[in-house]
Amino acid sequence: MNSDRVVVVTGGNRGLGREVARHCAACGDTVLLGARDLAAGERVARELPGRVRAVRLDVTDADGLAALAKDVADTEGRVDVLVNNAAIHYDTRQTSVTADLAVVREALETNVLGAWQTTLAFLPLLRRSAHPRIVMVSSEGGSLASMGGGTPAYNVSKAALNALTRTLAGDLRHERVLVNAVCPGWVATDMGGPGGRPVTEGAASIMYAVDLPDGGPTSTFTRDGRPVPW
Repeated sequence: MNSDRVVVVTGGNRGLGREVARHCAACGDTVLLGARDLAAGERVARELPGRVRAVRLDVTDADGLAALAKDVADTEGRVDVLVNNAAIHYDTRQTSVTADLAVVREALETNVLGAWQTTLAFLPLLRRSAHPRIVMVSSEGGSLASMGGGTPAYNVSKAALNALTRTLAGDLRHERVLVNAVCPGWVATDMGGPGGRPVTEGAASIMYAVDLPDGGPTSTFTRDGRPVPW
């Protein structure tokens, strides 16, 4: 893909989101670094190279998303890539039979409905792009083929995110909007904890879907560019 894209990254002030933002900006893209805490986002934006603008972006705030989309329409005119990266609750201390359903509801609200309403908010701007891409940062934890017990809020929400990916891809196929899910692997982030692979490697897995060429695949689930079972 050519540079000079307009890229929106949710959860962009740390971890994988920050690294994706850094990579895109270094390649010449204009990056809108989304963060719930605008001050935190602005600190990160100042540290990154290129054209990076921090924006307040809470995926659970429909009114805020609508206002942001209007601002982006006025300032940038379009969005070429949306990276739905924001996620919460890697609930390793829960099982499906002991789960606090309030935690599960919060995970579904952010990890699935948040990605969904963020996509809908920016879809009119993606339709203005000649090369629209939507990337869902998912996890093999959401793979039905390999799912077992544990981390119920996270795994169920990521399985639902995968289903959303397939549904959006099918509905947008005729508009040439590529919609794909990516598993970055176990990455050493605040959520993933120590011991995972470097953030740069996890972000490179996401960039595979960001950089897909025109006519590239849609409705896929990959890690490092290779298929992950749904």
